Parts: sequence; structure tokens; C-alpha cells
Amino acid sequence: MSLVELIAQADTRGLAVSGLACLDRCLPLLDGDDEVLRPLWAALAAGGGGTPGPDWAEGLEQVRGKLAGPDAADEDEAVLLARRMLDAAPADCSAAEARAWADACSVASLRIHRLLDPVAGDAPVTGVERTGAVADVPPLVAAELRRQTAVLELLASHGPAGLRGALDVSTEGRRVLRAVVSRRARGRT
Repeated sequence: MSLVELIAQADTRGLAVSGLACLDRCLPLLDGDDEVLRPLWAALAAGGGGTPGPDWAEGLEQVRGKLAGPDAADEDEAVLLARRMLDAAPADCSAAEARAWADACSVASLRIHRLLDPVAGDAPVTGVERTGAVADVPPLVAAELRRQTAVLELLASHGPAGLRGALDVSTEGRRVLRAVVSRRARGRT
């Protein structure tokens, strides 16, 4: 099943997890520590009926405060995309809002990985990889596509019990992106 199809079939919690997992993997761009999103993961775990728990909105405000960055004019495209993911996170995670956010985060995260992939060069993002066509996809983008798919598949097949696996997938992706961002920073100095 393609990523687009998985997003279309996910429930509200799955969509919120998908969006949060994309944001989590891109956290190194926002200079956030590994624990800053913990309140949001906890709200997803505490939710019932396929929706995030009642602490989601409060946790979101805390996270936004901790990750408030400098003037946007000073940031490159990858950082701006990551910041937009956080800014667009819905405080009231209705199904429609969660779906829109998950979809936007998916696209933004793939774009970020393309921007940071040294093999990608200036190749434009077509979005075709989200529909299952993965020929000639740069390695960093292909890995992010696999992670996004894995998160949605874990939640589809295991329900709330898949949350731990989704967090593990995101943690792995965050480590990879942190290494890429670090190499990129060293290359600029």
C-alpha cells in the first residue's frame, strides 16, 4: 500500500502519530533535545477512542514555547519546513485536522530529507514517491519514506500498541538526521 493510501485509511490517532513522528525525525533542525516532544507522545498514548488524550493541546503549547526559534529570515528552507510542521499542529486533533496535518508533515519531511541528501542535488520534489514510485529516489528520502510507511503500518496493524514501535522508528530517523545536520554544519565552517 502506498503512503498516500495509508494516510487515507488511518484513524485520528494514527494520523496524529504520523504527523508527530515526522516532526520528531526533523527535530534536529529545530535544535530541540530528544525529550522535548515527550508530552505529545504521552498524550497520544493516553488518548482513547482513536484520538489523542486531553493533554495534547497543553503539551503542544509547551513544545512550541521550547522550540520557538529566531526570526524566520535567518533560517534555511529545511528549518522553515520543520518549523511549519510544528506551527501547523492542530490543538484540537479532529479527524480532518489530523489528516491535513499528517499529509502536510509527510510532504514537508520528504522535502527536508531531499534538501539534506547530498546525493539528491537540486532534484525537485515531485511527490510521486508517496504514491509508491520509488525509482531514482535519493537514499535519505527513500529511508524517510520507509519510516513514514512503517509508522502507519505499525498503527494500522497493532492499534495503540504500535505506538512504541512508531516512537522507535522515529528515534532512529532522528539520529540519522542529526548526523546529517551535523555533517552539513561542519561542511559550512
